[in-house]
Amino acid sequence: MLALSGNTNLLEQDSYRYSLQDVDEPNLYRDFFSYSDVPRVAFNHRRVPMGMPKDIWITDTSLRDGQQSVEPYTVDQIVKLYQLMSKLGGPYGIIRQTEFFVYSKKDREAVERCQALGLKFPEITTWIRASKEDFKLVRDLGIRETGILVSCSDYHIFKKLKMTRRQAMNTYLSAVAEAFEAGVMPRCHLEDITRADFYGFVVPFVNELMKMSADAGIPVRIRACDTMGYGVPYPEVVLPRSVPGIIYGLQYYSDVPSEMLEWHGHNDFYKAVANASTAWLYGASAVNCSLLGIGERTGNVPLEAMVMEYASLRGSFDGMDPTVITEIADFFRQEMGYEVPPMTPFVGKNFNVTRAGIHADGLLKDEEIYNIFDTEKILNRPASVSITNTSGLAGIAYWINQNYKLAGERAIDKKSPLVLALKGWIDAEYEEGRQTAISSGELEKKIKELAPNFMEVSR
Repeated sequence: MLALSGNTNLLEQDSYRYSLQDVDEPNLYRDFFSYSDVPRVAFNHRRVPMGMPKDIWITDTSLRDGQQSVEPYTVDQIVKLYQLMSKLGGPYGIIRQTEFFVYSKKDREAVERCQALGLKFPEITTWIRASKEDFKLVRDLGIRETGILVSCSDYHIFKKLKMTRRQAMNTYLSAVAEAFEAGVMPRCHLEDITRADFYGFVVPFVNELMKMSADAGIPVRIRACDTMGYGVPYPEVVLPRSVPGIIYGLQYYSDVPSEMLEWHGHNDFYKAVANASTAWLYGASAVNCSLLGIGERTGNVPLEAMVMEYASLRGSFDGMDPTVITEIADFFRQEMGYEVPPMTPFVGKNFNVTRAGIHADGLLKDEEIYNIFDTEKILNRPASVSITNTSGLAGIAYWINQNYKLAGERAIDKKSPLVLALKGWIDAEYEEGRQTAISSGELEKKIKELAPNFMEVSR
């Protein structure tokens, strides 16, 4: 039968409807996942079309998945992070939602205080156990949507839940029915989708969810969870590891609309950001992230990374304020005692700092040569240099100009007597065995000693 597709606006043949394959033994994909070796990436050279949705956005799990991997946040910290996320996401809600726990008194206090702020974005959602009591709790808190766990790989169904696929599906569908009964929109977290039998379990299960959703008149959001970071963004990869294949398949074979499709990834194999971007490109409207990438094991998709990915793909921040990324990183460091690895893109203290003299020489001539973009404008983080024995005259001159805000005719160059004198002192420090970089305080003290009137003259 032919029908006009709402996605492509082309006549298409009705797709084959997949049925549950209720196997006796789990399919563990041992060709890919032998456990004694690094997981293999297999190709079948089948391509699926790229199709980015009209609207894409970011959702957040900092207060759920992120909190599970660090010391629990205080209520005040949660409220502040929520406010910063709202400020970063801007008036159009590019950071659309964030999820909370609701189990403890502290959890509920945090939810209620954030609700009291009256902010439109990010929308407050929750993550709960799939029980009538928890659905009622969510409803009583006035929350529209909640996440529930629906593990979909045979690793979880057979080994953890000790069920058959049919039993697991029936259990999950019963939980969704209870959510509908409570008047709550369920967000189904398809845990471990990159090790699941896509056509034997995932597609038929999601088909049933879509039928229930249509009958109840309540949307169901599908969160594809790359729980172990096994997903890969390359075209022509065999399922279940293909991110393009998963996103396309959920749309084409299970009729999940883009706005109901969300990607949640982990960074075990350094592919979290690439996989999330790929999910956008192939049809998911939402990618789920956490601030600074904080999350279980190697972490989640860093939210700040996807802010930059959004801007690079759309050509605009669309109302987001990226300078808030620096505020968030500072808050984690100063108020929460979290050590951000110094080389972390956008938020680490060294992400736009150079130590090499030849790089500093380039910065001195034109910052654009060695800085990724105008970090001062976009992130409120000017490019800088760290002074060591490899910084050279150019590095010292650049540091002085930046530290004392000297530009144009007031700027000094690498031939300045002050720069030459500082270089001699720095070289002597390292000849005596110094190993660490020269601090700003040390440099300022030495400048005051070498040129007592420099600070007055530089003003």
